Amino acid sequence: MTYIDRSGIMRFVRYVAVGTSTFGLDLALLVFFVQVVHLQYLFATGISFLIAVSLNYVLSRKWVFSRTSRTYERGYVNFLLIAVFGLFLVVSLMAVAVEYFFFSYIIARVLVACVVGMLNYLLNLYWNFNIAGKH
Repeated sequence: MTYIDRSGIMRFVRYVAVGTSTFGLDLALLVFFVQVVHLQYLFATGISFLIAVSLNYVLSRKWVFSRTSRTYERGYVNFLLIAVFGLFLVVSLMAVAVEYFFFSYIIARVLVACVVGMLNYLLNLYWNFNIAGKH
């Protein structure tokens, strides 16, 4: 009989809910910064990403990774390290998708979010909050 890790599944579902909502904010801010403020799309991507990822930490800490023994401050520092790595990937992949594959910046951002979001989840689960397999 196969054991299904229900707590792990629910943690991932909560992560997707938090990630989707904060990504919605990220995308809305990106469009605002590009269309209204007239910032260059890569610069706007960085600003919107950092705002959204800060909210993502607060929500993730409370709702997704609440069983961690890591202090709030140390968790935030680690989360920011992962976010900076994620930001580098986001901006790099955005540039490639827009400049070389001619995607619109919005479509590129959605596609890049899928890749970087999964990587961020795994890094936070196994390294930052260190709760993989804990019930």
